Amino acid sequence: MKILIINTHLTYPGWSEGKLNLTLMNLAKDFFTERGHQVAETFVERGYNPEEEVEKHVAADLVILQTPVNWFGAPWIYKKYVDEVFNVGLAGKVFLEGDGRTRSDPSQQYGTGGKMQGRKFMISATWNAPREAFGNPGGVLYGGKGTDDLFLHITSNYKFCGYDILPDYGAFDIFKKNPDIPHALEDYKRHLEKHCLTNGD
Repeated sequence: MKILIINTHLTYPGWSEGKLNLTLMNLAKDFFTERGHQVAETFVERGYNPEEEVEKHVAADLVILQTPVNWFGAPWIYKKYVDEVFNVGLAGKVFLEGDGRTRSDPSQQYGTGGKMQGRKFMISATWNAPREAFGNPGGVLYGGKGTDDLFLHITSNYKFCGYDILPDYGAFDIFKKNPDIPHALEDYKRHLEKHCLTNGD
């Protein structure tokens, strides 16, 4: 299996250095390489070539987005990345061709024109929010919504292109005084094992 891990951390010196996102990225890289899989990496903040990113996506069976959650979404550099990379994938008719609808067949739904079927996409995110803020109908901010609801604007891009969307992973409450990072790392390994390995290897 070939995996592409995209790190979209944006550095804020003295406040957000990206250490945890890098740690999670490296954990995933080691997890897959130790099992004989190939891993490609992209650090959005360091720059990228959109054409090469399209090629990386085409080669990958699984794409993992490693991201902090800044103001309820991925950093703005990721939106820029998506606009540039997915536009190249659209222009070359690599990711998709049209939106799935045709004049000759009105039954075809919007969002069924993707050409990346059989591939998978997953988000691994770091949150200041506590885990209990999600899926809680009495929650003041999210009102029962889950992390998958908040990530819909990201996962929809991939689903639009034909990807299957895997359950996201979250490391929560990372700015509290004593965050349980070791537990989060072990939990991430279990998540990868459960959701990303189809043959148990």
